[in-house]
Amino acid sequence: MMSLTDLVIEKDGRKLLPDFVHPLPNLLEMSAEQVLESFRDSQRADFTAIVAQAERPGSPLHEVFARLGEGVGADNPFHRIALFKPGALEDLFLDLHDHVMSHPVWRHPFFVRVFEGRIEVPQVMRFSVAYFNQIKNTRQCVALAIGRFHGLMDLPFGPLNEHVSEITQIALAQLVADEYGVGVHAVEDYPDLARLLKARTHIALYRQMFAGLGIPDGQQDRPMLWGGADNVLTQRLVAGHPAFSPLEALSSVGLGMEWGVPEFFSLLLGGLIRVASCEGLPLSAHHLEVFIAHVRYDVLHAVSVMLVTSLHMKGGSDAAVVKNACNTLMAGRYGMMGDLYRDVFGEECPGLADIGLERRYHLTDRRIEAALLEARATIDPSRVEQGADYRRHKATPFVFA
Repeated sequence: MMSLTDLVIEKDGRKLLPDFVHPLPNLLEMSAEQVLESFRDSQRADFTAIVAQAERPGSPLHEVFARLGEGVGADNPFHRIALFKPGALEDLFLDLHDHVMSHPVWRHPFFVRVFEGRIEVPQVMRFSVAYFNQIKNTRQCVALAIGRFHGLMDLPFGPLNEHVSEITQIALAQLVADEYGVGVHAVEDYPDLARLLKARTHIALYRQMFAGLGIPDGQQDRPMLWGGADNVLTQRLVAGHPAFSPLEALSSVGLGMEWGVPEFFSLLLGGLIRVASCEGLPLSAHHLEVFIAHVRYDVLHAVSVMLVTSLHMKGGSDAAVVKNACNTLMAGRYGMMGDLYRDVFGEECPGLADIGLERRYHLTDRRIEAALLEARATIDPSRVEQGADYRRHKATPFVFA
């Protein structure tokens, strides 16, 4: 058995993770459910603290929004956003957060099985190549969502419309910048194209895992599984298709994608560390950096996107719209992970329709069904396993009310 010196610290017979690997040093001693609960609690605490700061007059965050409101009359609806109603933003967060984090996708059998170490080395290799398709495509939907917020869109804030749109764009742009490994540059130190193209994207970080697993360049790409293709298309459709509103687009790339990410990447990270320890895989923190980064960054992403989402919610009915958009994204991810389970383990995995899904997670309309079937017919069949059949496939991963 190899010594995983930078992934695990051996102390008093315990295997602990250093803080640069994971914020929970006892991750390997926890159950999957305990990991989920830990992140639920920490996200609640983080957001509650930020809300308290935002509501406190004189704080930097409060001043950003207060200064905007100074330029418009008292009848402008900007003065009635949740941020300016004591307790309203926290109540909104707690409601939406509970809805998202209680969805069964974050307890998917694939995540639990990997976390418990019930995966063999050849299966790790197969998983890593198949999941790469998600990593390569996931942030494009955020770029699509940014384009939904512009100077011609219909917002109720009058002279503040473009300011609110810009704030939303900035929050989403940070997600894209983190994904692609680019940051803020002054004119004098702006990188030339060669340097820019060497940015450490999440795609590049994922390839570091391939290096640790010994998977050569020519074996890192394979056609998508049907569930993976459905998930990529679903993300793109809700973010960019005109059948879905800008609020739905924002909800899908923020709340529906970000809140559960630290938890399930923690499960994958913990499982890979277990397998590496037991099987002697030469994996280090460098090789698993993409998982480590997703745990740390996505906590910050979740909070920032929640704040800007609240700017676009005008009444109680909007919470139902947000939840339905999140349900759509979470259903797509559940379908992807079920397909991955079957591909990696060679065993069946029940879909959402087979597990007694709570009614609050049933989709309230069938727009995504029509849009997905239409989008499937446009894909390059060589990019999906049995692509010609996939283009004609009529079943979808969604459960409708």
